Amino acid sequence: MEHEFKKLSIIIPAYNEARTIHLILNKVKNVVLTNGITKEVIIVNDFSTDETEKTVKEYIEANKDMNIRLFSQDKNYGKGAALHKGIELATGDYLVIQDADLEYDPEEYNDLMKPILEGQADVVYGSRFIGGNPHRILFYWHSIGNRFLTRLSNMMTNLNLTDMETCYKMIRTDIAQSLKLKENRFGFEPEVTAKLSRIPKIRIYEVGISYYGRTYEEGKKIGWRDGFRAIYCISKYNIWSKK
Repeated sequence: MEHEFKKLSIIIPAYNEARTIHLILNKVKNVVLTNGITKEVIIVNDFSTDETEKTVKEYIEANKDMNIRLFSQDKNYGKGAALHKGIELATGDYLVIQDADLEYDPEEYNDLMKPILEGQADVVYGSRFIGGNPHRILFYWHSIGNRFLTRLSNMMTNLNLTDMETCYKMIRTDIAQSLKLKENRFGFEPEVTAKLSRIPKIRIYEVGISYYGRTYEEGKKIGWRDGFRAIYCISKYNIWSKK
């Protein structure tokens, strides 16, 4: 099931990231993709209340050599909704999700691409829990929660992922666009995993990545309520709402 790979769409959902978004865009700009693969960057501003939109527009103006598109939501719909819009707008052969903070390193796109370029994968998850790359030591209960959600998801999907909740998911664009995604907030991860797992003959790989986690003081947004929502979504999209 060989598939052409000439362009990568990098989807960045952004909510109140004016302080750091230029830093992640610099990292995206500096990464050189193997095989001469080109990049398009799609930033979906989820009705930020800070200067995210202004900052991005200034960055685009100053970096005209980059293929960056900005789409601004007309109200705050949530991260999942921003990702739906980014997936819809993607024109690359594959897409990858990139948070606007600095927790994940774009230099590792090439690691995610490797099984795809070898003709082995349609989807690659970047796992924070395998491999020898650096991982910031943060919250014990967060890691326990992530592993619990991954295990619960695996029991439903019959996949053996180690990090279902990872931001880094590289997906063939036509596959991503074929999914009827509904979760507007942090339920995106279990929903997309459930729906990918049901595609006949889909080839899902996992690659170890580094993780430079943020504290809540540094801007981390996910909390325990999102964990309960994830449990609900794992059940919903694997049992009673499979479409």
